[in-house]
Amino acid sequence: MPTISGIRVGLYAALFLFSLVLLGLTADRIHYTLHLPPFDPLNGGNDFYDPIVAELLVSSILTMFWSCYSIHNIHRGYEYGLATSFAGEILGLFVLFVMWLVGAAIATSFWGALEWCWDFWQCRVLTALVAFAWVGWAVLFSLLLMSAMFAIANRAWWDPMHGRYDNRASTYSNRRY
Repeated sequence: MPTISGIRVGLYAALFLFSLVLLGLTADRIHYTLHLPPFDPLNGGNDFYDPIVAELLVSSILTMFWSCYSIHNIHRGYEYGLATSFAGEILGLFVLFVMWLVGAAIATSFWGALEWCWDFWQCRVLTALVAFAWVGWAVLFSLLLMSAMFAIANRAWWDPMHGRYDNRASTYSNRRY
């Protein structure tokens, strides 16, 4: 039977993979828009970049680092105060949640209905970019909800994010002797 920590590690691993795919899609879009052929109909052949694609690029990079950090903390059972507590995890997840929500919402408002141009590579890239932005946001929402519910139910806001409280399995203690 999977534990809450095991489920969270699985979700963080999935989030890392979705962030990696989004990183590739945003990098492809930025490369395309900064190296337009001279007679490309997009923007009259003048190079440009979409600021929301840059925001999604930064979001995906930060999320990849956060996922690795969180998986490592949960797996190893580190206990270094706020940085490894549920409160720290929820704060980090909330910042990423907002970044992904803004990126996915604005990208959807720009490129939400591109069915008419799926014959072109860049339309398929933008469609996939929007899809992975929403899937990553959904995983972030699941992680945020799961961690917040666990912290509320167990009054574990300042306890370590690994979630193991057996004294033999953990050296964490907020009591001073």
